[in-house]
Amino acid sequence: MVPFDVDGFRIGYAPTIIGGPVPQLDTVLMDTPHGGNYLDAEAQLDRCRRGFAQVQKQALGVVEPRDFIHSLAQQI
Repeated sequence: MVPFDVDGFRIGYAPTIIGGPVPQLDTVLMDTPHGGNYLDAEAQLDRCRRGFAQVQKQALGVVEPRDFIHSLAQQI
């Protein structure tokens, strides 16, 4: 879970990395309002992998989402 107030993470579409044991065969599915786009160029994959790594660094741990949801519920 990534909180709404995290700076530096902006994305217009929902990417999904489709990968397996051979990284050269990985593909990114970009689900857009106009349909799905499949990206498989190494530069595109690297950019998406870096983006996911940034999100993982800023994502909450196991306990924090519960506390975050409780704080939101108290504000309502």
